[in-house]
Amino acid sequence: MLLALLGAIGAAAGGAGVTKAVVRVTFWGALAMAITAGIGKLFGTVV
Repeated sequence: MLLALLGAIGAAAGGAGVTKAVVRVTFWGALAMAITAGIGKLFGTVV
């Protein structure tokens, strides 16, 4: 939810399309968090 809010704020500040920005930031942010968690699990550490 916070990723979506940050995407909307960034789009509004930059004059871009809000919907597209929300989807892009939410998707890539969630993917980055999943990769980080996966690497942490692979090496047996908590990230």
